Amino acid sequence: MTGQWFLLLLLLFGFLVGGLHASAGDADPIYRTCVEQCEKTGNVGDISIPHCLFSSNDEAVNNTWYMQEPLYLQWKQLNCRSDCSYHCMIQRESEREGLGLSPVKYHGKWPFKRIYVFQEPASAALSALNLMTHFIGWLSFFVLVNYKLPLRPHSKRTYYEYTGLWHIYGLLSMNAWLWSTIFHTRDFEMTEKLDYSSAVALLGYSLILSLLRTFEVKDEATRVMFAAPILAFVTTHILFLNFYELDYGWNMKVCIVMGMIQLLVWAIWAGIKRHPHRFKLWTVVFGGAIAMLLEIYDFSPYSGYVDAHAMWHATTIPLTYLWWNFIKSDAEYRTAMLVKKAK
Repeated sequence: MTGQWFLLLLLLFGFLVGGLHASAGDADPIYRTCVEQCEKTGNVGDISIPHCLFSSNDEAVNNTWYMQEPLYLQWKQLNCRSDCSYHCMIQRESEREGLGLSPVKYHGKWPFKRIYVFQEPASAALSALNLMTHFIGWLSFFVLVNYKLPLRPHSKRTYYEYTGLWHIYGLLSMNAWLWSTIFHTRDFEMTEKLDYSSAVALLGYSLILSLLRTFEVKDEATRVMFAAPILAFVTTHILFLNFYELDYGWNMKVCIVMGMIQLLVWAIWAGIKRHPHRFKLWTVVFGGAIAMLLEIYDFSPYSGYVDAHAMWHATTIPLTYLWWNFIKSDAEYRTAMLVKKAK
């Protein structure tokens, strides 16, 4: 019966998925011709592409050992095809701008201007700042619960019942933002899958954590019961993305649904329980909901660098700081209550 309900849930989510369409940019005959010519000649206008001395699989055309593509270039996935696509895209967008036309997407992505190897420099830098903010927040939480708050006299464990859960949350958050930084630096299949998978894993775990904290689930067996259906769905979704189809639209819908559910859970719980630090939580909830609109309302990058996704990364930095502040306040609040009961 559980398997039938899980299958039904997958089918219901499936109805949300729209059809896939090729991006307008890479369907443009002028762009496609430019890429084909570039791969043959190694030139886009006045720009010469040195990687086109090598074949598309990064082996030298004449197959001699001393003409092999350097390893650091192979790691960055800079090759003839990627560079031709990039320079043809920039050239075509310049032509479109001269005709008064708005930017279009190429292969599902907006036309970003690179800085060295950074494909989306603003999003990469802001992802790194989010990573740093989560690290500082998690570290300060670790110091608080282990060294500043009292410990249980016999076991020397923390009074706060959710300490371990928040440690896992911190590690998953840092992992997700690490791969976000790498993905926005160099976008190819492996980094894209790792970025999406890490984000989905974080959102799924965050949803589980929100339910465990708001329903005050402390028993390990009950926690497993709460977590099992969500873990099964998240695992299936990650496997779908990695081994069946990397569907950006479907993944976005799944992430938005999981995000909205946990925001509602936290907001309602804070009001019902009259948590003393509920205003911090409500600020994060409403700020997160507004920030999520930037993910839904997708606009082209300003000056080729800052798009809606980069703006979303910027808004999450102060929200992350406030979120960890609430987590620490919650730990102090619960610890004070339990210490008082123990006396």
